[in-house]
Amino acid sequence: MAYDEDLADRVRSLIKVPVTEKKMFGGLAFLVNGNMSVAASGQGGLLVRHDPALTATLLKEPGTAEFEMGGRGPMAGWLRVETAAVSKDAALRKWVDRGVTYAQSLPPK
Repeated sequence: MAYDEDLADRVRSLIKVPVTEKKMFGGLAFLVNGNMSVAASGQGGLLVRHDPALTATLLKEPGTAEFEMGGRGPMAGWLRVETAAVSKDAALRKWVDRGVTYAQSLPPK
């Protein structure tokens, strides 16, 4: 499955800092200072990078699940957010802002 181009366009319109777009893992990632912040997933929905200490709290949000890559178990600091959970602009903005803010807190690559 290819990533949702409409979702990628919506994400693009919300990010107000310099960003690099890169096709990764079948999706389109948005990198801030070289750090991945969010991605339109090739498996549908949104991938969001966040402070790993917030995982338990963020998993209480509707439509979220831990992100696993290649059967290696959950990746700390990453969540998958279902398409339905980001169908409204306000919900998408919340997740994009979380990902961008966290990526900005990391050392540039």
